[in-house]
Amino acid sequence: MKFPFDDVPNTMAIICSHILENGENILYVSHDEDDGMWQFLCGNSHEITDAKLVALEEVFALDNSISKIADMPYGYIATRKNVNSEWKIHKK
Repeated sequence: MKFPFDDVPNTMAIICSHILENGENILYVSHDEDDGMWQFLCGNSHEITDAKLVALEEVFALDNSISKIADMPYGYIATRKNVNSEWKIHKK
């Protein structure tokens, strides 16, 4: 599948260690209004030490279902109950 984001593939993104290291699913995505940073989280509680920086293309390689929200504007979040659920996008 082709990289769907307008951002360049090596754009830095935040991903939680639960996804990266424990194989949890991406259930919460934020596209920050102030800096355009993408955050990919599992939906559980997090400490600051759980945040990891990776290239956006690495997140896409882990879960290409995020292609469905690649055009999400700044200041919005996307959530889903599980990997089989549809993304719900709304203003933060």
